[in-house]
Amino acid sequence: MDLTQLELFKAVAEEGSISAAAQKLHRVPSNLTTRIKQLEQELGVDLFIREKLRLRLSATGWTFLDYTRRILELVEEAKQAASGSDPQGSFTLGSLESTAAVRIPTVLAAYHQRYPKVELDLSTGPSGDMLEGVLSGRLSAAFIDGPLRHPSLEGIEVFEEEMAVVTAVGHPPVNRPQDVNGRTIYAFRPNCSYRRHFEEWFMADHATPGKIFEIESYHAMLACVTAGAGVAMIPRSMLESMPGSRSVNAYPMEEKFRHLTTWLVWRSGVRSPNLNAFIDVVQLR
Repeated sequence: MDLTQLELFKAVAEEGSISAAAQKLHRVPSNLTTRIKQLEQELGVDLFIREKLRLRLSATGWTFLDYTRRILELVEEAKQAASGSDPQGSFTLGSLESTAAVRIPTVLAAYHQRYPKVELDLSTGPSGDMLEGVLSGRLSAAFIDGPLRHPSLEGIEVFEEEMAVVTAVGHPPVNRPQDVNGRTIYAFRPNCSYRRHFEEWFMADHATPGKIFEIESYHAMLACVTAGAGVAMIPRSMLESMPGSRSVNAYPMEEKFRHLTTWLVWRSGVRSPNLNAFIDVVQLR
């Protein structure tokens, strides 16, 4: 087993097919097929479940992918430490949508200006997806909603968000959850920490949301609320940055639920030069 095999395996696992990985790596598909089969024979296990047009990782394959990512990261870190060079190469970052839209554009710009050799790859999604990405090694770090409780992660507090309940202009004032008891709400998927926070806000006042429509973007949420079809909870910083924010009413939540802290997290004990440089930029913001 060598590093080239690990790099090829990682590419096939992430792309989901030999042909897509070959195109990405500028290699002949037959070469990848041969190298992957050699790796499986050496390990004595099937890393993939082979289907007609795609390859799916087996349970063993998922475990091996986690180790592969960590090995390749350590190799890159060792190269940079030995050469004494500036941060360079790939840096995969995850973020909540609102954080990516409002809080970190200036951070990303400063990081790029200071470390132009780093190829920054940004993904956005709910906290649950971002946590899974960091734990699996797919993401080097991610901005998530705190507090940080996972024993395999480390992190720092970076932003405080004020949360607001947003309604159509004609809706009666909202002073407590009972004021929107039974109303339709718009939220992200269940693995979103903001959605759980919104549901806990209802429960604290013995109220219950009506239908929960899962929406993939704050802009879509705002459009639905503006139309009078329901209510949503949106970070105030995000709301104020959006066109149409003046066409809705925004009400502060009770003090216990009003503020949420955004954390930058990474796997415990994994601090690459790229991540260390990014942490420095974030702390200087």
